Amino acid sequence: MPPLLTDAALYLHRLGHDQPPAPTLATLRALQARHTAVFPFETLSSLLRLPVPLDLPSIERKLLHDGRGGYCYELNRLFLALLRTLGYDARAIAARVLMGEAEDAVPARTHLLLLVRVDGERYLVDVGFGGMVPTAPLRLETEAVQSTPHEPYRITRHGDEYTLHAQVAGQWRRMYAFDLQPQAEIDQVVGNWYVSTHPDSPFMGQLRVARTGPGWRRTLGSGGVALHRIGLASERWPLADAHAVIAELQQGFGIRVPAHPGLHAVIEAWRGSGASASA
Repeated sequence: MPPLLTDAALYLHRLGHDQPPAPTLATLRALQARHTAVFPFETLSSLLRLPVPLDLPSIERKLLHDGRGGYCYELNRLFLALLRTLGYDARAIAARVLMGEAEDAVPARTHLLLLVRVDGERYLVDVGFGGMVPTAPLRLETEAVQSTPHEPYRITRHGDEYTLHAQVAGQWRRMYAFDLQPQAEIDQVVGNWYVSTHPDSPFMGQLRVARTGPGWRRTLGSGGVALHRIGLASERWPLADAHAVIAELQQGFGIRVPAHPGLHAVIEAWRGSGASASA
């Protein structure tokens, strides 16, 4: 039996619904777009080397009550529980992140995403892919270009494997590759353990933050903040110190920054590390 939400009413309210909506494609589109705007992608826990628990009550507490965001294992697990509560046919699958990797690289399956069936059609649904998160469901059984409230995407297939591409600055770029093998609870626990604890994980000791809005994406990495608007040149600006980073997290991304005695020192160490600025 899949885990059930304990505070579905609050979750739905945050997503703009005071009553459970019907499990239609239109509802799914609205929920996905709203989710990426309300709940930011953020890796503060990884930056602070804190545990990232995956039990549903812990994720609900973090996102719904503590004013935080999370990464794919948190965001998509919570969204999956909501979709199942609303009556959607939905399950978890996993992907290898290809963005920024060499053409022949074979990274581990460390990205959690969702497969949702609506009206007999299968859709890729993802609310946890950082600065390039798709903001609409994407039909699985077509290689045609698919529009979203932000960039166009397309899905190509080679045998049993699918690859998600996004059009960025006029070029098609690979995002991740996936198959349709269901991800059991233990698969998700293992993937999350790698992402949150392994020294080779790109999230360890890193701060990556992203949020969407109508016609824009906002990201934060070690290079500062970037604001990408559809049809306009991107804006970028540096963050001078830990105080500026925390202010941006609060004001630019709506995150309630956790009280932690070493937060300022950890942020300063991260800023000086020359870490990747991608979000």
